[in-house]
Amino acid sequence: MATPIPRSLDVDFAGVPRRWIADSAVATAISNGINLLFPHGERFFVRSVSKFLDRVHDPELRAQARAFFKQEAHHARAHEAFNTVLRAHGYEVDRFLARYRAIAMWIEARMPDAINLAGTAASEHFTAILAEGAFTTGLLDLIEPRMQRLLAWHAAEELEHKAVAFDVMQSVSRSYALRIAGLVYATILLGGFWLAATTVLLRQDAIGWRAVLREVRELRARDPVIRRVFVTGIRQYVRRGFHPRDNPTDELAARWLAAHNISLPEAA
Repeated sequence: MATPIPRSLDVDFAGVPRRWIADSAVATAISNGINLLFPHGERFFVRSVSKFLDRVHDPELRAQARAFFKQEAHHARAHEAFNTVLRAHGYEVDRFLARYRAIAMWIEARMPDAINLAGTAASEHFTAILAEGAFTTGLLDLIEPRMQRLLAWHAAEELEHKAVAFDVMQSVSRSYALRIAGLVYATILLGGFWLAATTVLLRQDAIGWRAVLREVRELRARDPVIRRVFVTGIRQYVRRGFHPRDNPTDELAARWLAAHNISLPEAA
């Protein structure tokens, strides 16, 4: 696998509308929910992998890991910048973010480093599926242009580095039990925090649960994202011979970006 290319993103998010996906409050809340998780989550990934870098003896994988750290740092900063838009829209997000960080840090501190690494590897598989879906389901075409640029950039880099954490984990231990423990860890934390963040935002939009469920059914018919990420993702990950590069996505982002005349930012 080629070494990922860290790129910076310079986008002014001021003026992004409150409903930036197909004028849908629910679809926007679901996406904003995971956006809230990214800054802390990306930094957790970096911490988890970096603790094992001295045990990686392959110089190519070490270079890939260092590039992965830079990409994730850029992603964290970009999504923190977008969170200011949520505040400008009147959302109270800081209380949730403080609780999320406190709980996540408490769990991280009590988990063995190997489990945090394995959880990162599994989380990167889930985010790679999200990234692949962004380019294949038509989702990006429904998004406000500035947010389209943010998500296309993030998705492209997720596909570039999707195997790095897994390869570091494999270089440390090829234990199947460790891999599955990380999968359980990642599924519970990502699913739980994503649901909590989305619920916080939907409550502030004062959308009734009947309306939410109706719109969720419509969204599921267009893109069953939960089944695609968690059900399909778990089914792939539990195969003993699984590797993230089993899903061929190397040219996917490049084709979409070229077709939409969008250039990735210059390397930082």
